[in-house]
Amino acid sequence: MLNFFKTINNRVTEIDDFCEGCWVSAVDPSEAEVSYLINELELEQDFVLAALDEEESSRVDKEDTQTLILVDAPVAVKETEKNTILYTTRPIGIIITETFIVTVSLKENSVISELEDGLVKNVQTHLKNRFLLTLLLRVATRYLQYLKQIDKISDMMERQLHKSMKNKELIQLLGLEKSLVYFSTSLKSNEVTLEKILRGRVLKLYEEDQDLLEDVLIEIKQAIEMSNIYSSILSGTMDAFASIISNNLNIVMKVLTSITILMAIPTMVSSFYGMNVEGLPLPMFWFPLVLSAGLTIAVAIVLVKTHMFK
Repeated sequence: MLNFFKTINNRVTEIDDFCEGCWVSAVDPSEAEVSYLINELELEQDFVLAALDEEESSRVDKEDTQTLILVDAPVAVKETEKNTILYTTRPIGIIITETFIVTVSLKENSVISELEDGLVKNVQTHLKNRFLLTLLLRVATRYLQYLKQIDKISDMMERQLHKSMKNKELIQLLGLEKSLVYFSTSLKSNEVTLEKILRGRVLKLYEEDQDLLEDVLIEIKQAIEMSNIYSSILSGTMDAFASIISNNLNIVMKVLTSITILMAIPTMVSSFYGMNVEGLPLPMFWFPLVLSAGLTIAVAIVLVKTHMFK
């Protein structure tokens, strides 16, 4: 999908066609739309294709009058089969030319959607560097928001696991642990990219732009720290629950073994008296029953005192 936007009356408004000073938003573009970007708008083909590569990492590239800033943005994906939420990252390509700015993303992204819907204030499409920094700030803010969601979900799953051990909660915690790995890797790549921009060699930054970029870097570094902390906590939680599950299994096996021992005593006594053998003491019907009951009670007392049923 290809849409054109321009700031009119201090508000981002969708327009019908391309013009100078506008913002071109390409979300999951078709082959015809990709061809339009390359041939009609004369964007570098490598820049457009790089933004559409899901495995592309964050970086900065410059070619003649065009600059590509590729950043990883967080997304939340709900897996209906497992009924779990998985957080991952997808690249957003921002291509800055002399007269307009283009964003290219492989899938729909909440950060781009907020800008398109005019939910972000003071967005000026003709101020390309300011627009870029505003977009980067929204990406950093979204990382922090999703990290808080991950922390809340992990706390909720932990409380549920205290009540009952179920695979669903463990799978969700495993998914969150994987999400934090994705976030940590992408955030570090974004940090390197932003530091390159801050040096001023890629884009010409004014004092206000530098202040805004420093704010973005602060948010990114805070997100990196939070991601590392949550990852350590979640890893420790998973190890603790693995030990608890193993311990619970040992307890169950110990109880079952104790029950098996108690059930084996009457069987052994009945087996002796059921054989055609002479010389057994008191070969009467009631004696094996009394002997079995007495031995079972005695062994049960010993097992209880040695805490074999706990």
